[in-house]
Amino acid sequence: MTSQTNYLEALHFNDQGLIPAIAQDAATHQVLMVAWMNREAVEKTVATGEAHYFSRSRAALWHKGESSGHIQRVKDIRLDCDGDVLLLLVDQSGGIACHTGRESCFFLRLSGEHWDTDLPVLKDPKEIYSHD
Repeated sequence: MTSQTNYLEALHFNDQGLIPAIAQDAATHQVLMVAWMNREAVEKTVATGEAHYFSRSRAALWHKGESSGHIQRVKDIRLDCDGDVLLLLVDQSGGIACHTGRESCFFLRLSGEHWDTDLPVLKDPKEIYSHD
């Protein structure tokens, strides 16, 4: 692969036309979330500079922060050596990436044989997703 290759041609989407995308805070390098992107999500992310993903449960494209206001402004996009995982370095608006109101979706830590929560809820999800 060369830098002259069309960026979409280098991506190896799975059988469902999806590629996993890891969102990482550009400043702290904390992993915020993992989501899926289809071709359109990748194109919209590149075109707008804001993260777009594909919801498998809704079978629809979604703009991160469209309902919560917690937009991810993309600073850099990286592709792994196999071409089948994307890494998005982002500025996370509001400091909340998780729908649970936490900074990161990775707030559970294995402790022995059970999971402990190690990140606080920064904002109640009912306040984030209110439909006034």
